[in-house]
Amino acid sequence: MATEAEISPREAEVLELVGAHLSNAEIAARLCISVRTVESHVSSLLRKLEVPDRRALARRAPEPAGAAPSRPAPVLPAPLTSFVGRVSERAELAELIRTHRQVSAVGPGGVGKTRLALAAAGQAAGEYADGVWFVDLVPVTDPDLIATAVAGAIGLGEQRGRDMTESVVTALADRHALLVLDNCEQVADGVALLVGRLLATCPRVTVLATSRARLMVPFERVYPVPPLSLAADGGSDAVTLFLERAAAVGGPPAPPLRDQIAAICERLDGMALAIELAAARYPTLGLDGITAALSHPLRMLTGGSRADERHRSVRAALDWSHALLEPADRALLGRVSVFVAPFTAAAAVEVAGGEAAIVAEGLARLAEQSLLVVTASPGGTQYRALETIRQYATERLAEAGELDGTRSRHLRWCLAEATGLTVVGQDWRARFDLVADDLRAALAWAAERPEQRARAYELARHLAELTFTRHLSSEAQRRYEQAAGLAGDPGVTASMLRQAAAVAGCRTIGDDMYRLRRAAADAARGSGDPAGAAADLASAATIAFRFSATFVRVPPGQEAVALIDEARELAGDDPAALAALALAEAAVLADAFGAVQGPPGNAVPDTIERAERAVELARRTGDPLAESAALDALTCAHVWAGDTFATAALSRRRITLLSSLPVSPAGTQELIDALGMVAEAGLGTGDVPGARRWARQLADHPSLAEVGHRAPLMVAALAGDVEEVLAGSVRLLDAWRRAGSPARAYLGPAVAAVALSHGLRDDHDAQREWQQILDQLGTLPERTYGYGAVYDAILLLHRGQAHEALERTAPDTRQVWKWVTWIWHHWYVALRTEAAVLAGSPDARDRLAEARTAVAGNPVAGALVERAGALLDGDREALLATADAFDAAGCRYQAARTLVLAGGDHARRGAATLADLALAPMAPASNPPQAPDGHLGF
Repeated sequence: MATEAEISPREAEVLELVGAHLSNAEIAARLCISVRTVESHVSSLLRKLEVPDRRALARRAPEPAGAAPSRPAPVLPAPLTSFVGRVSERAELAELIRTHRQVSAVGPGGVGKTRLALAAAGQAAGEYADGVWFVDLVPVTDPDLIATAVAGAIGLGEQRGRDMTESVVTALADRHALLVLDNCEQVADGVALLVGRLLATCPRVTVLATSRARLMVPFERVYPVPPLSLAADGGSDAVTLFLERAAAVGGPPAPPLRDQIAAICERLDGMALAIELAAARYPTLGLDGITAALSHPLRMLTGGSRADERHRSVRAALDWSHALLEPADRALLGRVSVFVAPFTAAAAVEVAGGEAAIVAEGLARLAEQSLLVVTASPGGTQYRALETIRQYATERLAEAGELDGTRSRHLRWCLAEATGLTVVGQDWRARFDLVADDLRAALAWAAERPEQRARAYELARHLAELTFTRHLSSEAQRRYEQAAGLAGDPGVTASMLRQAAAVAGCRTIGDDMYRLRRAAADAARGSGDPAGAAADLASAATIAFRFSATFVRVPPGQEAVALIDEARELAGDDPAALAALALAEAAVLADAFGAVQGPPGNAVPDTIERAERAVELARRTGDPLAESAALDALTCAHVWAGDTFATAALSRRRITLLSSLPVSPAGTQELIDALGMVAEAGLGTGDVPGARRWARQLADHPSLAEVGHRAPLMVAALAGDVEEVLAGSVRLLDAWRRAGSPARAYLGPAVAAVALSHGLRDDHDAQREWQQILDQLGTLPERTYGYGAVYDAILLLHRGQAHEALERTAPDTRQVWKWVTWIWHHWYVALRTEAAVLAGSPDARDRLAEARTAVAGNPVAGALVERAGALLDGDREALLATADAFDAAGCRYQAARTLVLAGGDHARRGAATLADLALAPMAPASNPPQAPDGHLGF
């Protein structure tokens, strides 16, 4: 077990943030380091603290001073003022939380629901092994964003191929935690749906909700939050609150005045917000002035016949406070109430109107009267209205007939802010986060008003682009779809749907890509653009085969053929449509991409011919994205032809095409795919340094910060960099589990790479765990004859089990060509040859001759074959030459293995290198080769 001294200061910082349930990307942002560096620290901590996974690591994070042992600190906001009284209420609510999995603290605005919930949650925090999370739903007006707010609170990033609700449910599935959802009333139906999912699938999660009204669900236990106690003696919580708040703004009233204070509190019905507002006026009005103000007629205004007496009391207090304002300040409060997030004085000028100096003075007066909260930020002073006051002021604005006009100006301001954010700078993320909730609120209002449809479309389009840049890809897709619904022109609708499909591609959700391209075809046809419709239909057919592994419901082959037939009828002589059609024919009719629903074999010449035609037609359009997609088809066609070097060259050509393009959903999707292909193709040709460069560029791509990619793990494993594999495996496992542990076959090579790395370390328990994960992904021919055979052969040869390695690679590549023609072909041939030599196979020399021809030009596979030849001939000098070749090719593991096989002092040096790589010692071959004279080689 590691001591504290063995954990570096940076590792201690990372450990603390892991304990706070931050993702690797969030830790990297907090500490200003790369995600890959965070992965390395997490991997090191797992090893030093001898824990199996990230969840166990979080439990080893240090506790804050004074916290109960082995309990995470509650993630609750720190109140700025003391919590007064409510001893019995706090105990009652805490007991309800212990005995019921969903409790709703309900009551009117201003009664103190949030403060009571925080107090009860803090008291109960020690009973939850995974802690307490607090989610403020005030800024959330769209039910679809509730899960996003919860994810932000628990430190959960977005998962490709998974919507946020599923990610949240999966992340909490085995947590023992208390989730506090505050201010649920405006999205109560959405909260009810999410809570229902959580309770059904997360058996150890308890939910405490605060709301003005109950959620109206069968599993709900309601706790009506009462007003503060009003007893005139020393036990009055209401009087205590008044005294404390009055003291904070200018000195407490004299003790003999307690009865008068009690009378004021009684007239305010013990409402916490009303009492705080009244106490804030004590220095300027005194108790007599407050009593007189409470007699103002506006005190009797109510929220309508459905409002209960306590709601009338809160309104009375707010009416009274509002009536004390000068008319200009009343108007200003109403107009700034449309902001749902903190705002600046400059923003208030744009929305409320008036001169900057006058508005600034008005905001200061509102803050002095506790109607606005003031906070300092790097961008300047910010103001925020408490939610109850904001809602009240909005109602008054509506009564004055100014609400629509003010919201229209707010919408105009939001459009200007969104436009200004199109240029990404150093502080872009902070600037976006500051206004994002206002953009969403303005869009929600405008989208419901026909007269604002054009501006609503513009804002939806901007918000789609901004959320994509912010890597909120699920929201970006929804915003593009929303923009499509708001667009007045069917042609624009088609364009927005294409963008939405591209974002779905970035999220690896094939079903949505397919659906949205077909919808775009319908819109294009409706706009009088048959060529555009043809391109969309052809693209949908291509998607069905090119990205078949990302579908839940894989479109049948005949369905894709029907789309191609329909596209042919509409394409005419349009170059873009013809290029898209040619690619679809290569994808579907020739199965260029080796789709799940494709035939087991390819007519390789036909596949190459169709793909080359698609490339040529795409090149004529001048569209780099179309040409890249067609090159992908041609790359795969050369895969089936077994031309490893052509696949690598074509992959690099794609990168050249895409490297200078501006960031866009379609460009990002294509670039990520191209980077993965070029990294893996580099492995296939033995260009390990090049593969590593591309893999690291891929790993550092911002859109993959939370979920990673399989290629970096594959590269590191075949290069022998086990530590890098294990570091990356932390992110892979965490992302896969949070995504619901889906059976995604394309993850197989990465999972198998991790299992291999643990096997090379003789960590049998960890290897077994990753093998079980691999089994959950499915046993496909690619695993049996492709990467699975290569990884298994490496491990078996390391353990000296040459006969078993030979049996594992028994099929000739021509028997299983489709599964070993990708990056595995040269590796498979070379390892099969080495196994034959070390196992003493009688046909070893024939295999050696064939292998030399098959792997010519590949420095790594060539060195593997030459090493086998040196072993067969007993030629130590030739053997040591291959060690140098492996070093030059970037494969330290194979170089060390060669030295061990050479024996003597070389073996000791090789063993030391294996130890440096954190690998287990090699076992001797079960049947080592012999020199021609019958003696052991060397």
